[in-house]
Amino acid sequence: MGQDGRGGTRATGSGGGAAARLLARLAVLAAIGSLVVLVLAVGDGGLVVVVAGLLGLVVCAAGLWWFLAHHGAVRLIGALVAVAAPVGVVVLFTQDGLWRTALVLVLCWAVALACARAALRRARPRRSSRTFAAARPRRAYLIMNPKSGGGKVGRFGLVERAEALGARVTVLDPSAPADVAALAREAVAGGADLLGVAGGDGTQALVAAVAAEHDLPFLVISAGTRNHFAMDLGLDRADPARCLDALTDGEELRIDLGDVGGRAFVNTVSFGVYADVVQRPEYRDDKAGTALTLIPDLLVGEGVRRLDARIDGTTLSSQQALLVSNNAYTSPDVLGGGGRRASLDDGELGVLGIRVESAAEAADLAVRGSQSTGLTVTSARRVEVRSVGTSDSGTDDSSAGDSGRDRPDAGSAGTGDIPVAVDGEALRMSTPVVCTLRPGALRVLVPRDRPGVVVPAPPVDWRRLLDLAFGRRQRSSAGQDS
Repeated sequence: MGQDGRGGTRATGSGGGAAARLLARLAVLAAIGSLVVLVLAVGDGGLVVVVAGLLGLVVCAAGLWWFLAHHGAVRLIGALVAVAAPVGVVVLFTQDGLWRTALVLVLCWAVALACARAALRRARPRRSSRTFAAARPRRAYLIMNPKSGGGKVGRFGLVERAEALGARVTVLDPSAPADVAALAREAVAGGADLLGVAGGDGTQALVAAVAAEHDLPFLVISAGTRNHFAMDLGLDRADPARCLDALTDGEELRIDLGDVGGRAFVNTVSFGVYADVVQRPEYRDDKAGTALTLIPDLLVGEGVRRLDARIDGTTLSSQQALLVSNNAYTSPDVLGGGGRRASLDDGELGVLGIRVESAAEAADLAVRGSQSTGLTVTSARRVEVRSVGTSDSGTDDSSAGDSGRDRPDAGSAGTGDIPVAVDGEALRMSTPVVCTLRPGALRVLVPRDRPGVVVPAPPVDWRRLLDLAFGRRQRSSAGQDS
């Protein structure tokens, strides 16, 4: 499980075996149990439970769409509908005495999903992340943002602890924005043998690019607000001071580094709705209010921008939002900040595209999830993004707006510049904007003890689960995990 000298390995997955097979069988039994309950309850309102539940989900999704895509009275009605739908379902179940059936069905299905994810996680073949022996840095240089994460640098005494370990620290002045990449290059010219950052992911990416350019190890200190990069490295986000242990007892990982238009990114690049919202100066002080004010015009307003993306050999057309990540997230939960990446060295970009233009399409997304035509989840080695439609970028390629999706060679000739959010930082870039990956470009110094290393839950694949439960695991997973 630990580092094993130069070229050692650290397991990032757990073995399968009897435990995985048992969990798979429990998942199948729980799923069958929910069907048995439904069949037995058919004469007592079992079908009503299912139909009412699905109808409530559809109506709630439609209400949320009206709330997000409209202003004024329609927004208010949408909010009321979104709240009233699930409340109405609960009231119906209670008054008709169906709540016990509904509760048993929900519990059975919840157990089935929990056991299924646990089984597939355990059955995933061991994937070892290569670690390398790391010499203790002699001239470590760290940049720290005292405002990041609500003042974590000061609360955890990071400056004093780092200096006690022999590092040279530059504390940024919040009133005078600095060019952190220039500071890092000056440190390299002065003989620094390690670069590191205590701050947000945007700052991490800028300094990581300099470290990769000079083939120096890079130290991540989890002093940001969300610390997505630190989370996927398995670092302790609750106590950023533990990241400094890498200076005395560390090991190296070789991970991929994203590139968007010549700028490095460690997490995600966002185009479309989110990128437009974060451009506004008022967003930092009032995130929710700014988003609610702007989103209706960004979703369905006249002349709104849409995006075409060339994903390797396929074109995704007329998207409202597009997210490109440095390695793929295990689920679209990244939109809400809850997604995780299983690894950072797979050599592929994750791609998530959204196109929802009506309440019906919102309902379809709520019911079908990743199988909906409104959501695209894939991976690629190269993504090229162009703007479609009119907006403040000055482009006008609206003729491509209805060109369909997933058609080879579809797309617009959109030019000009578009808003882009790179690791949360608001930028504008000239189109076409190209995202690529530099495999293994970044040497990251991490502590040997990383309490955050986990195996993210894989998507539930019932065919594979059945194969695992009934002893056909190797045949079914051969192509799945290759």
